[in-house]
Amino acid sequence: MRLKQILEQSDTPAGRRFDLSIQVLIAASVVSFSLETLPDLSAAVRDTLWTIEVVLVVAFTVEYVLRFVCADRKLRFVFSFFGLIDLAAILPFYLATGLDLRSIRVVRLLRMFRVLKLLRYGKAIQRLHRAFIVAREEIVLFFFAALILLYLAAVGIYYFERTAQPDKIASIFDGLWWAVATLTTVGYGDVFPVTAGGKVFTFIVLVIGLGIVAVPTGLFASALSRARSMEGDE
Repeated sequence: MRLKQILEQSDTPAGRRFDLSIQVLIAASVVSFSLETLPDLSAAVRDTLWTIEVVLVVAFTVEYVLRFVCADRKLRFVFSFFGLIDLAAILPFYLATGLDLRSIRVVRLLRMFRVLKLLRYGKAIQRLHRAFIVAREEIVLFFFAALILLYLAAVGIYYFERTAQPDKIASIFDGLWWAVATLTTVGYGDVFPVTAGGKVFTFIVLVIGLGIVAVPTGLFASALSRARSMEGDE
């Protein structure tokens, strides 16, 4: 019971020390991962980074095992968001070192998921997570609506510009890149309409794009306010 309180309750002195320790290890992992990408590292430095990696993996593995042992519903923990993140933080190491296949080493890129372990710690981050849960249905619905709008915008620009710019918009897939850049109001400028119909269509898409940016922001801000209220009621 004492161990479970340390792992799951950050409002106790022991819990805060544990959370801080894990956060330091995560930061060390991020720094180590970044240093490994530097060219012309000496053998001594690479050996040191490898030792640090082993120590970090052992620490994260122990944490994962302890959380699994203390979980009331173990299967639910394994497939929960945080459970999967914790597993993703250690699994690439065992896969990359346990199999002598060059191609499998690409899974080591998943080590960058360790930074997501920070989501478990800190009340502000937990509040953001709770806000996402509150607005989950609306965000998912809006996401699918945005995908539909992206496709419709891609189809529209394709039919307006395919004849005038066959080298830039030769298919709907080319139009999808334009639609993403336009609906998100980024506008890289590599593809732009030259026909009158395409310009009018782009104006409409840009106006819709402003809404696409604003709507989820409002949804999440409202959910964050509700999450703060829920936190105050506890």
